[in-house]
Amino acid sequence: MVNSQPNPGPDAWLDARRALLVREKELTRLRDEVSALRRALPHRPMERAYVFDSPQGPRSMLDLFGDSQQLLVYHFMFGPDWEAGCPSCTFWADHFDPMIPHLRARDTAFAVVSSAPLAKLQPYAERMGWRFPWVCSATNEFNREFAVTFSEQEVAGRSPLYNFGTQSAHGQQMPGASAFLRKGDEIVHTYSTYSRGLDILNGTYHWLDLTAKGRDEAQLTHPMAWVRRHDEYPG
Repeated sequence: MVNSQPNPGPDAWLDARRALLVREKELTRLRDEVSALRRALPHRPMERAYVFDSPQGPRSMLDLFGDSQQLLVYHFMFGPDWEAGCPSCTFWADHFDPMIPHLRARDTAFAVVSSAPLAKLQPYAERMGWRFPWVCSATNEFNREFAVTFSEQEVAGRSPLYNFGTQSAHGQQMPGASAFLRKGDEIVHTYSTYSRGLDILNGTYHWLDLTAKGRDEAQLTHPMAWVRRHDEYPG
């Protein structure tokens, strides 16, 4: 909602802006501190040798790294029986392609993983105009290990199985992002984030945060109720 207070004079605006800058700098320092704590987390060895279906044939997790030492994975909500990908995950995925060359320059590969078969993933990627690597995990337990796919019984039971056991899953498919490091032929899991932890990965939202109206979602039935696939907006 736009601030309806009378417009202040230039001095009052500058004073208010400088006061806000103090808080912004506090947030920046806190974010740097949290990022350092994230990097200091212990590494968890990956005990299973996962193999995914890809347009190039079966690909192991090591294959997803390519020549990079690091790998980032987005857990995209697209169930085996769905006809299209999740609109919210699609909103996030619209930001992926432009960043991939920059990630590669920092020794980091990127891939998207979903439960849906390639016969559904590939047409959807073509429809959306995406080029990022997208693989299918339907033949392995990858999504289960990273707690982004749940059974009907688990969803109905509303047990806190999502986001490190702090939230219940509201569907059989849930979003997330994970980071991995390669040490020779060994892969370690260094970080995962879910729910609002994914917020920092959406550039559109952070641009909207700079505006007078912000995300403007307070009056909606739920956050992101306005989101459509980019080819579904009117006009």
